[in-house]
Amino acid sequence: MGTKIIIMTEIESKHAIVSRAPYILYMSFVDMRNFLRFVPEDKKKDIQADSETISFNVQGFKIGVKLDERVPYSKLSFKDNGAPFNFNLSLHFDSCSDNPDKTDFHIELSADLNFMMKMMLGSKLKDGIDKVVDGLVAVSEGRMPDGIDPSAFPEGFTPDISKGPDYNDGTSTV
Repeated sequence: MGTKIIIMTEIESKHAIVSRAPYILYMSFVDMRNFLRFVPEDKKKDIQADSETISFNVQGFKIGVKLDERVPYSKLSFKDNGAPFNFNLSLHFDSCSDNPDKTDFHIELSADLNFMMKMMLGSKLKDGIDKVVDGLVAVSEGRMPDGIDPSAFPEGFTPDISKGPDYNDGTSTV
C-alpha cells in the first residue's frame, strides 16, 4: 500500500498597485456574499454564500471557503471549509506610502497538495492569483475585463470606463 506524500505548497502573487484605498478593497472582500455579484445568473443556483462562507462545485468537487481572520483594512484570510485539500488564502491590502488612496495588493496561498496535484496545479494556481491581481488593478483603473458588468461592483469601487481611470462619480474616495 502506497503512502501519499503531502507537500505544503506556498505561492505568492505579484504585488500591484490598485487605484483604491485599502479600506475600500477590504470592505469589498470582507462579506462572502459580495462574490456572488461576479457570477453569471445561470451559475448562482449552484453557489451558497453567507457573510462568512461560500461553497460551490468545480468539476464535481464541492469547495467550501470560510473567512478565517480579519485585520481591518489590512488583511483578510480564508481557509478551506469542505474542500478536497486543505488551503489558506490571504489577501493583503497595504497602504502606499506615497498615496494613501492606493493599495499595494497581493495574495498568498498555501495548500496541502500531493505530488501529482502539485505538478498539475502549481503553475496554474500562481497564474490564477496573478490574474486576480491584474484584474483588480485593471478594474480600479477603469479598464473592464470582457464579460464583467461594472454595475456589479460594490459602492465606491464602481469604475466608469467611459470617463477614464481618474473619474470620481461621487461614491469613490479616489
